Amino acid sequence: MAGNNGHVHVEYDEESSSGASKIQPVFSTPIKPENRTDEEKMKKKTSLTLSELLGNTSKKISCYFCRFLKVWRASVGELVGTAVLVFMLDTIVISTIESDIEMPNLVLSILAAIIIAILLLAVHPVSAGHINPVISFSAALVGLISMSKAFIYIVAQCLGAVLGALALKAVVSSTIEETFSLGGCTLTVIAPSLNGPVTVGLEIAQAFWLEIFCTFVFLFASIWMAYDQRQAKELGHVLIFSIVGVVLGLLVFISTTVTTKKGYAGAGMNPARCFGPAIVRGGHLWNGHWVFWAGPTIACVAFYLYTKIIPRQHHRSKYSYDHDFFNVVKAIF
Repeated sequence: MAGNNGHVHVEYDEESSSGASKIQPVFSTPIKPENRTDEEKMKKKTSLTLSELLGNTSKKISCYFCRFLKVWRASVGELVGTAVLVFMLDTIVISTIESDIEMPNLVLSILAAIIIAILLLAVHPVSAGHINPVISFSAALVGLISMSKAFIYIVAQCLGAVLGALALKAVVSSTIEETFSLGGCTLTVIAPSLNGPVTVGLEIAQAFWLEIFCTFVFLFASIWMAYDQRQAKELGHVLIFSIVGVVLGLLVFISTTVTTKKGYAGAGMNPARCFGPAIVRGGHLWNGHWVFWAGPTIACVAFYLYTKIIPRQHHRSKYSYDHDFFNVVKAIF
């Protein structure tokens, strides 16, 4: 006899010993998942996890490749932008010093501010407009970009600086190249005197501290506005990049005026710009070259610590970016 619901079957079994019949229920209901053995559960779980893992892995690889390609394309903008920056700035340095002007450093500062603002506007749509290892490294510490992206940008900027210095070397005479050191970053130069050639310039310790102070002021007075997305939206990119150019121009003027040392080219605040002419020209441009890297690096770290110390209500930037250096280190350890 079978139930109408189709779930229970009743069978009659004759036993030889008693001749009596017993009713034995036999359940035909499918076994529920919770009634399966552990081995069956593990097999199904493993197969599902493996298929999902393969699907997720392929998507992640595809997404990673797209982002990787996008970063490298943006780095081309950094390379070209830095090459143009080095070529134009070093040309301005040579022309202003060579011309008969009472205050060449003032003219240099004004022209540098204009050139920097224009190039930042030109490169911004491609790579957000860094063209300076200081900006890339600081942005990585704050968390605007990843450290790997900053590394790629910095490499591109250094290569661009070398190309810009090579282009300048190709268009100037050997006499100008030797006299003005391709407009590179110098702490000292060898100048003629009555007693023969002498080395004039600024001491390494002074240049080191000046590099730290000027780079920190540069980040504090201008770049912080670019990091603040709401403030950048209110002011607009044109005004922001103009302020960046003006601040850099003022710092160049101050660093060359306050020292009044012949042979000192002023605070670099852009290690790539100092690196290009040093590679191409060499010689005394390597004397104290580490100052133009160590000073800005310390300034970037100091500025990052400043952003973490000040109360949240005292600034309007996003408090914790995805790639914030402190959060990344905390996640690793």
